[in-house]
Amino acid sequence: MTSPIIGAALTNAELATYQTWILEKDRDLELQSFVGAAVLDDDWTPLAEEVKHLLAGYKGRMGIHGPFWGFTIDTPDPLVRAVVQKRLGQGLDVCAAVGGTHMVVHSPFTTWDYNNLDGYTDARDRMLTCVHELLSPIVKRAETLGVTLVLENIEDINPADRKELCQSFGSDALQLSIDTGHAHYAHGSTGAPPVDYFVRSAGDMLAHVHLQDADGHADRHWQIGQGNILWPSVFAAIAALNVKPRLILELANKAGIPASMAYLEAQGLGQ
Repeated sequence: MTSPIIGAALTNAELATYQTWILEKDRDLELQSFVGAAVLDDDWTPLAEEVKHLLAGYKGRMGIHGPFWGFTIDTPDPLVRAVVQKRLGQGLDVCAAVGGTHMVVHSPFTTWDYNNLDGYTDARDRMLTCVHELLSPIVKRAETLGVTLVLENIEDINPADRKELCQSFGSDALQLSIDTGHAHYAHGSTGAPPVDYFVRSAGDMLAHVHLQDADGHADRHWQIGQGNILWPSVFAAIAALNVKPRLILELANKAGIPASMAYLEAQGLGQ
């Protein structure tokens, strides 16, 4: 079996550095220059034009990491909800401008939720209502743009919670993302299952994976091979799916991309 082609999450400057590597195999790509409020509230069109120039001839799967700083998608406050909808809408504006087809959105589930949601009457239903009130118009617009929103685990302990939330929308425009380092942190520190269990739980709703290594204590974003994630089990679980999720290295230090690829290639896990 041919090993999957791996891509990366990059800012514009980093994309310029790894341009040839991305283009050689039309690797999956995630643009990460558009997450900040300062960028979104300024004229970001030159950044978008630069992306299109750097990706001339590119035929791969590309999207963006959506804005996430300072908010959650389950806020019950209608004034805050309007701000979050504006931010996510700005992210979709970027997708439309650059031709992106995915946008990462952060999961609302916290460690506190895992231990407390079921201790309060109707707490899960109230949370679900809040997420729907905020995200429904964003999902509808994503549908019209041909963009898939991918809901990434952050503090999630039970991966089924996030899956049920996505399923409740009944839209192909809302699918699942797994960050391997986040899952491994939750496994090591808060009692979540191992990373491969997250993959199996997601099943064919898994559209996107952030690949980063970690030690189970924190969100390290280390190059692959520096932590202790059991990568053969993760890639075996991905290979067993009926879908081919976007596989994206999300490293704190992008200089670790070549070493990460060398590790995966040596293990026969990716190319």
